[in-house]
Amino acid sequence: MRRPWEFKTRCRKAGVREISVHTTRRTCATLLVALDVHPRVMMRILRHSQIAVTMNIYAQVASEAAETALTRLGDQFL
Repeated sequence: MRRPWEFKTRCRKAGVREISVHTTRRTCATLLVALDVHPRVMMRILRHSQIAVTMNIYAQVASEAAETALTRLGDQFL
């Protein structure tokens, strides 16, 4: 989609609340992180040219996911 009004029209037709395209990308990235999708795959899905954009700007780690990762890391030292 290249025209902003196309996204708005699709939101209306789908009966969903209108949000920015940027918000949909951030939500997609965050969900992919939660699903443990490899960062390179996320980069391709979000059509970024650099992995840093995907991981530093869009992907947010849920606190539960961070806690799980730290627990797993701690278990390695036991």
